[in-house]
Amino acid sequence: MYKVAIIGASGYTGGELLRMLLNHPEVEVTDITSRQYDGTPAHKIHPHIRDSGLVFKNKAPDELDADVVFTATPHGASMKIVPKILDTGAKVVDLSGDYRYRDTAVYEKWYGMEHTDKENKGAFGLPELYRDEIKKADLVANPGCFPTGAILSSYPLVKNDFVDRIIIDSKTGVSGAGVNPSSTTHYPNIADNVNPYKISSHRHMSEIQQELHGFDDVKVSFTPHLVPVIRGIQTTSHSFLIKDITVDELRQAYEKEYKGEYFIKLMDEGEIPHLSSVRGSNFVHIGGFEIDETGRAVMLSAIDNLVKGASGQAIQNMNILLGIDETAGLTHFGLHP
Repeated sequence: MYKVAIIGASGYTGGELLRMLLNHPEVEVTDITSRQYDGTPAHKIHPHIRDSGLVFKNKAPDELDADVVFTATPHGASMKIVPKILDTGAKVVDLSGDYRYRDTAVYEKWYGMEHTDKENKGAFGLPELYRDEIKKADLVANPGCFPTGAILSSYPLVKNDFVDRIIIDSKTGVSGAGVNPSSTTHYPNIADNVNPYKISSHRHMSEIQQELHGFDDVKVSFTPHLVPVIRGIQTTSHSFLIKDITVDELRQAYEKEYKGEYFIKLMDEGEIPHLSSVRGSNFVHIGGFEIDETGRAVMLSAIDNLVKGASGQAIQNMNILLGIDETAGLTHFGLHP
């Protein structure tokens, strides 16, 4: 059994990591850390995690006994502790944004802080695109939730030079805002509403641009909306074609790109990806495959923001790092309805 630890295990992503890791056939959770909840049993914070025997401890990174450490910490915090973890010989899957950028200057622009660990470079943890890089890495930067759905639903378009402009509209559940409530996520303020936010300046736009060849040959725009659901991200990508292709050619590009990808499911004609179909699972449902009379290709995707958008994908990356079955612990289907 491989030993794994979670730093910052008290949030929603920490709870999802525990839920899935405790059912994983080849790992053992050795440590879960939290300064705030030091000495508190796991089920007092995550009521669905009972009889695990796990207790939150305020341990330093170099005190952890693990082969892989998940850092479920805020941006800015990971870069301070990841070097210490790597020095112990453990591999790291970081769920913050600290190591997602190839150019740290881009990180500093969008996150508004200096990047203090320019030495360690993480593999971008989107297995369907970067599996070979992840296999060889000691540090994997788990992608953001919005970028995961947006990139996977658009990547075949840019890879095949079909488009030069993509406009991405994403609707997200409230759990994406984290465990601490705010006026934005207060129930009366979100119920019966669709609330756009950071309409042209969300930091995940830069991550999407990086992976969809943005900043130069393909222009990418992104606007998120908060909707009154707990979990899930539904993304609609409007892509403007520069080649005269048919719907069949569009679908064939996706089928070729994602052939053999266990977690990507392409919808049949007329089917729409639904949040309930992927809830609680690591699957990505992609549909749409329509082209209108103006040459706009419309693609849709649905993911669970806490699973494929965070903890599930982190476990998928861990499996690759450890050289075990990539789907281990992740084969369960969504919780529909």
